Amino acid sequence: LLPAAGQRKAPPEAQRGRDGPRTTGSPRRRRRAPEPARSKATVKGRVVKSAIEEYHKKKPVNHLRENLQYMLKGRLVADKAIIEQVLAQNRGRKSKDQPPEKTEKKKPEGTVFTEEDFRKFEREYFGIP
Repeated sequence: LLPAAGQRKAPPEAQRGRDGPRTTGSPRRRRRAPEPARSKATVKGRVVKSAIEEYHKKKPVNHLRENLQYMLKGRLVADKAIIEQVLAQNRGRKSKDQPPEKTEKKKPEGTVFTEEDFRKFEREYFGIP
């Protein structure tokens, strides 16, 4: 049988020399054709996830109990001056964010007169014996 036209190997002299020196008769490596990119719109190969599992993953977790345990565990209380400084740093600069100024309460002034002095004054002024 004769090979079909164009199927025979060319003699070594007729081959192009772009691949560099090769041993004669060794087959030329062929570049692999790039595979076409898969369409992302297909369902093939996708793992079906349970809606309940997804809901439980995204459900907010309440950390209140853990945080309370952590807060109650430490009994160290900072100085009042340091607490005031931290609160002042985290407070806003607007007047509505500022705490009201504490006014010192005036103590009621005590009298220097005693009950005996009042009785004496009554007797002298009103003439009551």
